[in-house]
Amino acid sequence: MRLNKYLAECDVASRRKAEEFIYEGRISVNGKVIREFAFIVDEFKNTVKLDDKKLRIKNKEYYLLYKPKGIITSTNDERGRATVVDLVKTRSVIFPVGRLDYNTTGILLLTNDGDFANYLLHPKNKFQREYIAKLDKPLKLNDANKLLQGVYLDKKKSKFIDLKIKSNEYPRRVNVLTEEGRNHFVKIMFSKIGYRVNELKRIRFGIFSLGRLVPGQYRKLTEDEVQYIKKQYEKN
Repeated sequence: MRLNKYLAECDVASRRKAEEFIYEGRISVNGKVIREFAFIVDEFKNTVKLDDKKLRIKNKEYYLLYKPKGIITSTNDERGRATVVDLVKTRSVIFPVGRLDYNTTGILLLTNDGDFANYLLHPKNKFQREYIAKLDKPLKLNDANKLLQGVYLDKKKSKFIDLKIKSNEYPRRVNVLTEEGRNHFVKIMFSKIGYRVNELKRIRFGIFSLGRLVPGQYRKLTEDEVQYIKKQYEKN
């Protein structure tokens, strides 16, 4: 494994920060300072240190949770409320990938892999998010077109990729597709044209969907799912 990747796998820092440590001469392999990012190390045969601290690759864990209402998207809460990490049984220190509001439900990924999380969240990678939103009143066609064409948020034009009314029987329920990951984005977009989102559920994030999970349930990501994402960011 390349030395810069090895350091990232040890959770020392991001790949970029790890390269800074190598450049600064703070990394040694078998007692010898190494300044080559592409230097190949074997985790079973080599001793790698940052300054005087011996490093080991940490087991990475990846989960998909169906977040229920009334749960905080955080690793802890100063008011003692339940958090999403409380729902996942693991001894590892994991964290949520992005956020869902307190009463927003649906897909939430959790992991202890910083590179994995950063890649999914970075705006340039344009991972799509799909939601079902229940509005306070039926959505008018001309208002839907406004959201597809774009409205201004903080002096920046923002829009939905797609917007569909679920059915004629439920004109207040709409499917929303977006690449935006900003906090409260869907709710703010609707509020700009005079609608309130009463319920919001995220049903897809990139390649990930809820499947047969029910609120509060979770599963580990499959090896194929993890490797698909890793292959994308390792190309960069």
